[in-house]
Amino acid sequence: MEGVLTPEIWIAVAEKTKIPELRRTTRDEPDYDKLMRGRLEILAKHNLKLSDIQAVIASLKPLPGAREFLDELRNSTQVIILSDTFEQFASPLMKQLNQPTLLCHKLVVENDRIVNYKLRIADQKRKAVAALKQLNYNVISAGDSYNDTGMLLEANVGFLIHAPENVKKEFSQFKAVESLADLLKLIIPLL
Repeated sequence: MEGVLTPEIWIAVAEKTKIPELRRTTRDEPDYDKLMRGRLEILAKHNLKLSDIQAVIASLKPLPGAREFLDELRNSTQVIILSDTFEQFASPLMKQLNQPTLLCHKLVVENDRIVNYKLRIADQKRKAVAALKQLNYNVISAGDSYNDTGMLLEANVGFLIHAPENVKKEFSQFKAVESLADLLKLIIPLL
């Protein structure tokens, strides 16, 4: 979701709060638990609450063409967004994207403080794709970061979109595109 259809939430929070350490994303850190543990420490250190982050998210808009991309794709097939974001973050953005199906994680919140996070299941993107394939679905996936590569490898076909050079170089087996329009052109003939 983030970096593909919507802005990176943590980068937006970093810009709003002037805390540069929050700019680190799954584009930089392949170990999701290490990334999230670091984020939780930063939030505690700076006394940032869930409501502070949600206020930033409320100001965000999907990336240009994201809603049109999803609408066009949904005219031809079913679409599921697999994301390492959190239910408490995603709602305003999902409304703007015409409520696509989103499978993501949950935050553990106490008195408006994010104290932990709860994965649906470890390696959820790859495992969700594997489960869909077991149901005899042809799975086409796209992502931009390290946390997407297991899903891309598991899918029948995987693409990189808006990926940084380090991810493109490390996972050169995937065709990389820079726009949702170009991604749509690759996907439609495969349906």
